[in-house]
Amino acid sequence: MVNQVLLLSGVISTMNKNYSWPLMHNAILDQDREELIKFLQEPNVRLTNGKMVRKFEKAWSNWLGMEYSVFVNSGSSANDLTMMALKEIYGSGEVIVPPLTWVSDISSVIRAGHEPIFVDINPNSLAMNSDSILRAITPRTKAVFLTHVLGLDGLTDDLLNELSSQKILLIEDVCESHGATHNGKKLGTFGWASNFSFYFAHHITTIEGGMISTNDSRVYDVLRMMRSHGLVREADSDTTRKEYSLSYPDLNSEFIFAYASHNMRSTEINAVLGISQLQRLDNYIDQRRINFEIFLANLDSEIFQTDFKIEGNSNYALILILKDASMDLREKVEKILNHDGIEYRRGLAGGGNQLRQPYLRKLKGTPDPTKFPVTDHMHFYGWYIGNNPDLTPEIIIKLCNSLSKENLK
Repeated sequence: MVNQVLLLSGVISTMNKNYSWPLMHNAILDQDREELIKFLQEPNVRLTNGKMVRKFEKAWSNWLGMEYSVFVNSGSSANDLTMMALKEIYGSGEVIVPPLTWVSDISSVIRAGHEPIFVDINPNSLAMNSDSILRAITPRTKAVFLTHVLGLDGLTDDLLNELSSQKILLIEDVCESHGATHNGKKLGTFGWASNFSFYFAHHITTIEGGMISTNDSRVYDVLRMMRSHGLVREADSDTTRKEYSLSYPDLNSEFIFAYASHNMRSTEINAVLGISQLQRLDNYIDQRRINFEIFLANLDSEIFQTDFKIEGNSNYALILILKDASMDLREKVEKILNHDGIEYRRGLAGGGNQLRQPYLRKLKGTPDPTKFPVTDHMHFYGWYIGNNPDLTPEIIIKLCNSLSKENLK
């Protein structure tokens, strides 16, 4: 009976289908496997968090242009740790978030004891509207948690200047936008902290994994401790470790737990993959940027939105959004995609409007999702399609031709 209901509602798992154009390709190449084999053949090799994790963190910091990075087991854990650190250092309060984002951006805010304040998005960047963010700031605002959606730059100079003036922290979710830029500077370098994901489908993969980057030495130490059960011995600072040892002489200095945390460490194996893949990241970004621009240039702009903020984009998925709200047209688009064997996800980042999701609907005080009309339009009439580096212009143009006005009549 359950399967019949799912089938009738169109909610069918796509995990076991074969697609001519899948959402994601296996980005682990022979050279990555060779690096893994070489590492595993080392004598007395340690597989948990160790020297390779440190090496990857340093390499990532150098690539991004930030002072410190902390490698964790997922982008979601990066969000959790950042929100926990925010509460520990600055206390709980309001955190401004978008309704169009991944679930863990909002759930991490809630779990850390902050209150999410929702702001609708700008249709050109798919990130929160800057003017709406500034209007939402109150004396209780601790941070703005801004998601750079699907490779687009979500920042504006006015937002950055005003947040700096009001001393409001900016936290950047760059999980979908590695290497994208604002005014020529990489996203993830503007905020108090920035979060990245190395999930299978993203720009590079460590299978599972995430990174938090910051220039703040204090939050760096807090993140390192919180990543490993709150253990003080994980702090990078000698001063931090000594202060705790002196303050708690009744405790073994190797087992002082400063925070109520748990294990969010990654492994040496994940780090080896990250180091290997990082060497190809810039080339992958360049190719994906070319693919996205070819896609937009050949898409029918009378039917689909093409006026995105594409300067400095780093798009790992092609964005397809109907300009007009039409269920009939939506069905025709999906029929073409299904017929052509093209895997897609409707709703854009995170399955669309998070305010329609059960975990938020059951919370007291959750806003009405229809009060966020731009996000709601993306929820019902937006898709993303895999943007893999090996796509050719011919394949992309063929898709655009399939989605032409003539074929959608």
